Amino acid sequence: MVSEESAATAPAATPPTLLELSTYLLSRTGKAARGRLAERLARRGLRLWDMAVLAALADFGPHAQRDLVRRLGVDPSDMAKVTDRLAADGYVERARDTADRRRVSVTVTDAGRALLAELRAEARAVQDEMLAPLSAAERRVLHDLLGRVHAHLPGAP
Repeated sequence: MVSEESAATAPAATPPTLLELSTYLLSRTGKAARGRLAERLARRGLRLWDMAVLAALADFGPHAQRDLVRRLGVDPSDMAKVTDRLAADGYVERARDTADRRRVSVTVTDAGRALLAELRAEARAVQDEMLAPLSAAERRVLHDLLGRVHAHLPGAP
């Protein structure tokens, strides 16, 4: 039987049963990477959803706010808060559709594009930290494999 004292001082070891599961490894690695990126964004007063909205607008062009909700899987009230904050900081512009006043169109600004470029650099730095044990070739293989798995997820385009 392990004493309480020795259990408290024993190193935390992941059970081998879990280490055999690729899904467990993906989950733990993803959680660590997300946390590191979130920490870097928080230093700028930003969140992951801010980056996601800027990326969607930069990559796909202007969106109705409700279409951003669907594309990113965000709660509508949370999306309103994100776009309000980004608009207040000058990173996006929001405008009511003249044909349908209920519809709000969101467009990334030049300042938003510049911010996104900085955030991408932050994300790449986190990626480099997380993937440091892998060679460039191994990183490409991992990326390709994850891309295939991602494409197979329900709701993936």
